[in-house]
Amino acid sequence: MATKKKLRIIGLTGTNGAGKGEAAAFFHQKSYEIYSLSDILREELVKRGLPLSRDNLIKTGNELRQKFGADILAKKAWARIKSKAVVDSIRNPSEVEFFRKKTSFVLLAIDAPVDLRFKRIMRRGRLESIKNLEEFIAKEAEEMSSNPSQQQLQACLALADYTIINDGTLSEFHQKLEKFL
Repeated sequence: MATKKKLRIIGLTGTNGAGKGEAAAFFHQKSYEIYSLSDILREELVKRGLPLSRDNLIKTGNELRQKFGADILAKKAWARIKSKAVVDSIRNPSEVEFFRKKTSFVLLAIDAPVDLRFKRIMRRGRLESIKNLEEFIAKEAEEMSSNPSQQQLQACLALADYTIINDGTLSEFHQKLEKFL
């Protein structure tokens, strides 16, 4: 096994419904392990006996960042990583900074037009309390905070080494991901 310092890690950031999960699954087929910061939060919600909702994920993530530092989720994921990996759901610049200091890290942003993302979210039907496009846009604005101990998605998008716009077919998206590799 390579030392952790030499591991290649792809970080995924991006807007809700843009295709981060699909990108992670694609990389998994290319022998990358998947670690999701959202999954770490889901585990925390289960421990606390809280419903698995998007609002609870955001609230709990912000609480953990405030209490233990903005890079706490990255530290928890790093402790689990054993080989080349994809880290999904990066939403705070301190998480990016943490991984860049630890290993060979590249941040990939995934985005798509808001109306397309909303349709995907509605089809997915999980963890969403939103009922219309306006609520979706309002919820997304909360994730764009500039508070260092909260989600700062806009800042993470700006830190990305590469950006892929996922506005076509699944096959076209996979071609873009293949080109990225």
